[in-house]
Amino acid sequence: MTDIEPTPTSRPPTPTAPSRWDPFAELEAWLGRGPGQRLPWASLWGTPDGVDFTPAADIEETDKAWSIDLELPGVDKDDIDVETHGRTVVIRGERKQKEREGVVRQKRRVTGTFRYEVTLPGEIDLTAIEAKLDNGELVVTVPKSEAEKPLKIKVS
Repeated sequence: MTDIEPTPTSRPPTPTAPSRWDPFAELEAWLGRGPGQRLPWASLWGTPDGVDFTPAADIEETDKAWSIDLELPGVDKDDIDVETHGRTVVIRGERKQKEREGVVRQKRRVTGTFRYEVTLPGEIDLTAIEAKLDNGELVVTVPKSEAEKPLKIKVS
């Protein structure tokens, strides 16, 4: 017969201390939600200026203008206002709730008033600003003033 060495008995894992609640990690998780989604506690005390959400937007700059593209599916052009205050462009409006016949079992779409504000880094031509709503995307084109446009200098 061969000698069999006893195997060490396995010990139960040492209990670890319960993880502590980290409110900042929870806040970061909430802030990581998609653009335009409200924080769950925002409805408890309301939001500044009665705004319900901020739409997702992109800003593009060319030599001639800035282009502000906002995602606004389901918003009618009559429910959008575009204003300028100096170099600041303010876009506000409302996405209205659809009338429904049945019971809503899940609601993921954000409705209510929205506001998007951006201050552009240069002087703008206030007389030539254009806004077009097409297929749920609002494009606001803000031309640069002549003083802001680059001037090509010929090298001799």
